[in-house]
Amino acid sequence: MAGRGKLIAVIGDEDTCTGFLLGGVGELNKNRKPNFLVVEKDTSITEIEETFKSFLARNDIGIILINQFIAEMIRHAIDGHVQSIPAVLEIPSKEHPYDASKDSILRRAKGMFSADDFR
Repeated sequence: MAGRGKLIAVIGDEDTCTGFLLGGVGELNKNRKPNFLVVEKDTSITEIEETFKSFLARNDIGIILINQFIAEMIRHAIDGHVQSIPAVLEIPSKEHPYDASKDSILRRAKGMFSADDFR
């Protein structure tokens, strides 16, 4: 990976993944593993969690984008990730709006500041 940037991985519904793939995000690593997972109605929570953990373990991924409603399914795994790289960013989907109160990064940021910091 010397001299190259890192990839963006996507775990999302079909519309989200399709949009990012059309934007050029899709890649296969040397083991022919994709950097995305399309979550459908029959996708198991175990498969989602295993894919998330595999993305965390890959050294070629710098950012993991995950639909927030999917992140809720594996919240314990997301909250257990404390390293800055890869960054895990929760994004809205077409059918599920973004809820800032559920976002793991914003909840951590709130813990860093007190009310006195904003006076």
